[in-house]
Amino acid sequence: MTDGAWVSLFSGGKDSSWALYRALERGHPVERLVTVHPDGDSYMYHVPATRLARLAAESIGIPLVEVEPDDFEAENVSDSGEQGDAELEPLEAALRELDAELDGGITGVTAGAVESEYQTTRIESMADRLEANVFAPLWQENPRDLADAMLDAGFEIQIIRVAAYGLDESWLGRTLDADALDELEALNDEYGVHILGEGGEFETLVTDGPHMDRRIELAYETEWDGSRGTLTIDDAWLA
Repeated sequence: MTDGAWVSLFSGGKDSSWALYRALERGHPVERLVTVHPDGDSYMYHVPATRLARLAAESIGIPLVEVEPDDFEAENVSDSGEQGDAELEPLEAALRELDAELDGGITGVTAGAVESEYQTTRIESMADRLEANVFAPLWQENPRDLADAMLDAGFEIQIIRVAAYGLDESWLGRTLDADALDELEALNDEYGVHILGEGGEFETLVTDGPHMDRRIELAYETEWDGSRGTLTIDDAWLA
């Protein structure tokens, strides 16, 4: 399984971007980025601002495949396991099409999971069915070490959604820098907030990095309901 192409499961957030960056560092021939655009909530996928993956892909210089599933209706789920399996189906169908299209088929898939067995086991099972490898460089690594490595590499990471006690409106649009990480460590000690937002405490967008030719600029407003909030992005462009 050394010949063939790699594809990167890509949302534009920090974790999938780091997995892609490390794969490129390793020399894996990543020929496609694949973004799933959930309609509504999702158990398997990063949700906010996935449309900005188009700009990121343009800056990175790798073609993007966009998957447009129906509404997963994740808010009405009675069996989370069945839900995860169902949500994976449109992604797997898209990867099978790519496997037939790409020269040599798909050899490997990158994934940005850190601690989620729920997501990782399903991605690994899907890769097995595709007879592909999985490259998951964040898996079970120390969260602070990972965050520091991203910053040291030159990643510019912006927080675009928060949903955890201890994270107020001031975090929306904030750049994830060393001071922010120190504060997140304190919030982890006090409230259990994951330093990388692995439990959905916050979501991010990578606006610049060493794998990108041009940075993403944003014009936005914040929406805050008293306990959680998100950026409403009015415009975005490559600088």
